[in-house]
Amino acid sequence: MSAAERIRQLRETIREHDRKYYIEASPEITDHDYDRLIQQLEELENRHPELITKDSPTQRIGEKLSGDFPTVLHRVPMLSIENTYSPGELLEFANRVKKNLPDESEGNVQWVVEPKIDGVAVSMIYQDGELIQGLTRGDGERGEDVTANVRTIRDVPLKLTGKHFPSLLEIRGEIYMRNSDFSLLNERQAAKGEPSYANTRNLVAGSIKQKDPKICAARPLRFFAHSVGTAEGLTAENEVDFLGKLKKYGIPVVPETRLCETMDEAVRHCEDVIENLHELDFEVDGLVLKINRFDQRERLGSTAKSPRWVVAYKFEKYEAVTQLREIRVQVGKTGTVTPVAELEPIQIAGTTVSRASLHNAEEIERKDIRVGDFVVVEKAGKIIPHIVRVERHRREKELPVYHFPEICPECSGKLAKDEGGVYIRCTNMECPAQIKERLRFFASRGAMDIEGLGDKQIEKLVESKLVRSFADLYRLTAKQIEDVLFPGSTNAKGGKGKEKEYKSPVNLVTAIRESKNRGLARLLNALSIRHVGAETAEILAKEFKNIDALGRASVEELSQINMIGPIVAESVAGYFAGENGRHIIDELREAGVSMSVNVTEEAAKEATEQIFTGKTAVVTGKLVRFKRDEIEQLIKRLGGHATSSVSKKTDFLITGEDAGSKLDKARELGVKVITEDEFLAMLPEETQPSQRYLL
Repeated sequence: MSAAERIRQLRETIREHDRKYYIEASPEITDHDYDRLIQQLEELENRHPELITKDSPTQRIGEKLSGDFPTVLHRVPMLSIENTYSPGELLEFANRVKKNLPDESEGNVQWVVEPKIDGVAVSMIYQDGELIQGLTRGDGERGEDVTANVRTIRDVPLKLTGKHFPSLLEIRGEIYMRNSDFSLLNERQAAKGEPSYANTRNLVAGSIKQKDPKICAARPLRFFAHSVGTAEGLTAENEVDFLGKLKKYGIPVVPETRLCETMDEAVRHCEDVIENLHELDFEVDGLVLKINRFDQRERLGSTAKSPRWVVAYKFEKYEAVTQLREIRVQVGKTGTVTPVAELEPIQIAGTTVSRASLHNAEEIERKDIRVGDFVVVEKAGKIIPHIVRVERHRREKELPVYHFPEICPECSGKLAKDEGGVYIRCTNMECPAQIKERLRFFASRGAMDIEGLGDKQIEKLVESKLVRSFADLYRLTAKQIEDVLFPGSTNAKGGKGKEKEYKSPVNLVTAIRESKNRGLARLLNALSIRHVGAETAEILAKEFKNIDALGRASVEELSQINMIGPIVAESVAGYFAGENGRHIIDELREAGVSMSVNVTEEAAKEATEQIFTGKTAVVTGKLVRFKRDEIEQLIKRLGGHATSSVSKKTDFLITGEDAGSKLDKARELGVKVITEDEFLAMLPEETQPSQRYLL
């Protein structure tokens, strides 16, 4: 084999391994073997310098820049994106799009949703498949030529793979750094006695502007593509097709990108992404929603500042550094064992944070979280904080690796990992912790709404062995409740002088009895069927009307329902086919619990939606009548949107005690501020929650 042929073969092999590693995340060789291929190519090129080409994998690092970075006019301006801060504002944007596309039905306007990477925006230009230029965004009209530094980024191909790529292709995207790489880099900085870097974005921005490409090459920068600038010969007709082609060309695209049929579906997906930010190994400062079809984009056009076919959904994000004191595990209502970080208390966005969810064992291992570590804690969108990364450079000594327990801390039962999943569960259905959590959720406002049956009362009833199932609640007598919850009380009908909040066992029995008529949707939510929450329960109740019809439905029938996927369908069908599920339903039926749609409640809900449909609410402060997730679920059930950020598009702010900065911002913007009582007064009588029976 000639030297030229061997060089060509090595280059193609290296590019294929780059694609496997960076695009498909499925490397086929070790780092050592990959380095050996690079070394072989370098040795051959050194012996045959006449065969070296600019697109060779060995030619990533160029010469040091002597002057300033030259500025270049963008072929197509890199415009900014309009920002929104609530689901209501997203829906308003979608309505404007509909007005500007009057001949398109709603089903023809699809939305592509992708995480908004918090990095440095760049434009990369390929001529006949070869990278010829890399530009920063600059002022949108002109950008700085950082081609030499862009070439050092390993997942940026110097030559596109495949044969059918456009003759001219401008790819736009974001240069970023993974949190895990950032932690390792700071660890190396500490080992050298040099100061640590503050955050990934500033480090990326500083790296891409280094005049010496060797410095940039030494930093683990990465790239995600998200859009096209100018192109000659591009055959894609929509965003999804375009991103698919980029993958074939060997270019990494923004992960977790999803095609949504409607804006409502896109909003729900945005909320899911925000809730699961902990799963991403890179910084996100929002989500981007784009019209899928290119011809619709052309018809919509742009303003002087931004395109009319794309919008950003931004959310508040705050972070602080504190120390991890301990890792505890909690057992949930479906047996999921969740690790929780006990933190040195720290102020974040006006509230004291002392705990954060660690989600699962794999997250602890992936982020290398150890007791004693200093960690970056973030609150974004939802109120539950999570750990972004470990400040590994601050480890003053070797800390022991955390090992997840193998037996349940509550019942000593066996723990097992979900098949093909990441969650570890207690397999003992009679585990006291599971029973308590299932009962607590069953009695909560979003489920059967049993006033006066709180955590402490459930704990005592379970420990007394009077209550081990949902149906046991409906068998309780006032005398039994008095003996367990009010030992020593001599008056079952009234309270003791000093205890003004005291309510009798009779009231609790009444509250339990009243919960029998909450309707099918609430019952389905209350049963703790895996993958079935309040929204899914509403869909199933509307479709089947009664529990017998739902119980007869097959996986195939369930899967055909809009918004019910195969995983949910299998879970629901499995619940009603299983002996345990059937036993629970039979017991509740015997206890007199209604298992059909509540017609009165449905009519009241329709009337109430006229008040809340399309409205955006923010909830802040310490609540008395609701838990925060309860009031947010109620707002959503009534057709509104609950979000975390106050903006000029917020319709009202519901406040509890110590409302803080959100109250100040609402007053500044003229947003209507209401108390819990005022919120309840807005509801028709039929939907009013009954008063709590405080025990």
